[in-house]
Amino acid sequence: MEKLSKLFSQMFDVSTTAHLLSYDFVQQAVIAAALLGLLAGAIGPLIISRQMSFAVHGTSELSLTGAAAALLAGIGVGTGAIIGSVVAAVLFGVLGSRARERDSVIAVVLSFGLGLSVLFLWLGPERAGSKFSLLTGQVVSVGNTGLGLLATCTAAVLVVLAAVYRPLLFASSDPEVAVARGVPVRALSIVFAVLLGVTAAFGVQIVGALLVLSLLITPAAAAAQLTASPARVAVLSIVFAEIAAVGGILLSLAPGVPISTFVTTISFTIYLICRIVGSRTRNRRRILVAA
Repeated sequence: MEKLSKLFSQMFDVSTTAHLLSYDFVQQAVIAAALLGLLAGAIGPLIISRQMSFAVHGTSELSLTGAAAALLAGIGVGTGAIIGSVVAAVLFGVLGSRARERDSVIAVVLSFGLGLSVLFLWLGPERAGSKFSLLTGQVVSVGNTGLGLLATCTAAVLVVLAAVYRPLLFASSDPEVAVARGVPVRALSIVFAVLLGVTAAFGVQIVGALLVLSLLITPAAAAAQLTASPARVAVLSIVFAEIAAVGGILLSLAPGVPISTFVTTISFTIYLICRIVGSRTRNRRRILVAA
């Protein structure tokens, strides 16, 4: 209890937080968290509409495989995470294009990939900090190079997402009708899988492979509790993801706790509030309709 009380007091130590924000690497970390919040918030509603939450988990876990392989080979962990995520997402998109097969395909690929992760981490150099950061994230190590790569990939993902958003939303909402209308559903699935893989890879670097769902799924799920409008859900999802990502890193600075701890807590709190507000709003509407 004493440690918990100390942690709570350190969270709101404004002077220490302000001092840490004066460092370049901390400023870069905040910008990286903001970019990830934008990316995750934009893609999250489509993940939910396509019922691919489990795919996000699988993709993030398999980015760990790519990162572990990169650590073993002595190359950039971030590059390895992106390659691992994209390969996994494409496999999920190609092999699990039919909804009834998706879960089993993800489970099969995920178990194989995690087995390789264990092997690569065991064979890799004895850098416990690097291995631990693959699971919990290490946003303060982003640096100028990583930040530039994140900014470039964020812009690219958002441009592609904007270009395919309408047909992708149609294919996500009613794939059978979309096929009948001539929408290239399979090609869109692969494109979306690549976008998801890139997003998950950067999420892993910041919040870790274990907790990336807190940014890619929870904000969008919270937004869906408040409105059925795809546009409003997208906007609210981005707002909630930004609050969780940036708020998480600001709260984590003074106590020195991994950012994922606060990101998940903020995301879950937002979801609970939205669920309560959404439930009350729906109940009032039912009462008005009945009256």
